[in-house]
Amino acid sequence: MRIGEIAALVGVTPRAVRHYHQSGLLPEPPRRANGYREYGIRDAVLLARIRRLTELGLGLDEVRGALADDEGRGLVEVLRELEEDLARQEAVIRERRERLAALLDRARDGLLPAEGPVSEELGELLAGLGPAPDSPMAAKDREILALLDTVVPEEERARLIGLLHGTAEYAHEVYARLDALAGAAPDDPRVAEAARVLADALPDEVGWELPAEGAGGLADVFLGDLAPAQSAAVRLALRFVQERQQERQQERREGGR
Repeated sequence: MRIGEIAALVGVTPRAVRHYHQSGLLPEPPRRANGYREYGIRDAVLLARIRRLTELGLGLDEVRGALADDEGRGLVEVLRELEEDLARQEAVIRERRERLAALLDRARDGLLPAEGPVSEELGELLAGLGPAPDSPMAAKDREILALLDTVVPEEERARLIGLLHGTAEYAHEVYARLDALAGAAPDDPRVAEAARVLADALPDEVGWELPAEGAGGLADVFLGDLAPAQSAAVRLALRFVQERQQERQQERREGGR
């Protein structure tokens, strides 16, 4: 048989046969005088076995290991590992389908935010903020929240979003003040005013220390997307929150004496 004939017989492509030759799975058969490969029945049996194993999901290295064991012990072990891997994949798919079903229910009820599929925690926060206002800063804020919802670990995300639930009543004023800084200089007096309003809206627990400007990292990327005065206001607000947190800790320590 020629390569096209054995490929058609077993149900693979000639390209796949050549790939199995290059991978060392299928030995090269003898060649005719004209240079064409000449395949026999043993080649077809081996090729059929390779096809069955690859269709089960085995990688080429796993197929090679299974074929190397004449008594089939390696094959049993490999197939058991494959079965366990498929079980894990089924569990992941089942979880994803459950999450998708919940999202579909929320979408049908008109509860899915414009930002698209987000966690239940963020969906509740955005719903509490109400419809997205006509504010460039509000749009940026919602984009950042949607990104954090994806990249922050689940436990930390739930904690952080939980802390932000109390900020909804301040949102309109905070967005208005930050929008007003879009074309301002970082030393504009309104920067401190906006920072104070934002600091009042934030709980003590979010007063983390930001890296210096230009130091890189996720926070620097977020702030780099803001106008200079807006970035300065956010950094100053977080500094205010830190100072407030330190003052309250000091008061508690002194009160406990």
